[in-house]
Amino acid sequence: MTASPVTVEAQIERWPIEGGFTISRGAKTEAVVIVARVSRGNLTGRGECVPYARYGETPEATLAAMLSVNGASLDRTALQTMLPPGAARNALDCALWDLEAKESGTRVWDILGLGAPKPLITAYTISLGTPQSMAEATAKAAHRPLLKIKLGGDGDIERMKAVRKAAPQSELIVDANEAWTETNLEAHICACADAGVTMIEQPLPSTNDAALATIKRTVKVCADESVHDRASLKGLRERYDAINIKLDKTGGLTEALAMANEAYVHGFEIMTGCMVATSLSMAPAMIVAQHARVVDLDGPLLLAKDRENGLRYDGSTVYPPDAALWG
Repeated sequence: MTASPVTVEAQIERWPIEGGFTISRGAKTEAVVIVARVSRGNLTGRGECVPYARYGETPEATLAAMLSVNGASLDRTALQTMLPPGAARNALDCALWDLEAKESGTRVWDILGLGAPKPLITAYTISLGTPQSMAEATAKAAHRPLLKIKLGGDGDIERMKAVRKAAPQSELIVDANEAWTETNLEAHICACADAGVTMIEQPLPSTNDAALATIKRTVKVCADESVHDRASLKGLRERYDAINIKLDKTGGLTEALAMANEAYVHGFEIMTGCMVATSLSMAPAMIVAQHARVVDLDGPLLLAKDRENGLRYDGSTVYPPDAALWG
């Protein structure tokens, strides 16, 4: 796609979460997203992002960054140097992909030279709570083949036991969101192994995860907050077995695809994750997720309602986007 001037519009949207969402850092009752619209001529592409306070992002600053490129001669290559990895670049990058698909009259995967994406099994998230409340939520979701359990430090061993009892047949992955410490790390990993957990996501703070290289990892460990784009892969292989690729971290589909290719070369397994957001955020990630070991694209399932023309979810099976949504 040749760089040429585009019109960029963007707006903050708020989508209520069904019943709330709690992780180790706190709880929220709505998903705050920003939708970018990139237009050239009479065609418009859309992309969505979720600013994340953990990475110093706010909706207002993200919106301003997106609007700063309005009127610029812009394509995906130019965008990689105009904005850093993060939410703002993600929405614009995905909008440019959507625009190119519209301009070419094809789908994004055709532009990439890939086959059409296939339906995938996504994880379904159980929010952090007491062992009893998490067991109750898990029991309602025990028919799902893959559950992602949010943990928070103290009490996690009891939480894992309660969840496993409530869902004896489901595959379990857990996400500590940096809440464990070097002191309790090995005990928690052993408890995960005992519960049949198949992957642990970001157990230690990203600034203090060196201990992962010195212990026996009896359960595979996946980096999330410790990895953002290709530049952050260096040195992670000793500490992690897998990486979680989220478009809001990489700064869009362009970098996410390149990152996935490089991660495979280094021997990482891939998890494709998301923030709590609408189907417009999930749609581009479906392309990255096609060869992922773990798919975690349940954001719309956690909302009170999704946007029009959203992804089709049949239980835990998520289907590729229609052109009316994206790409």
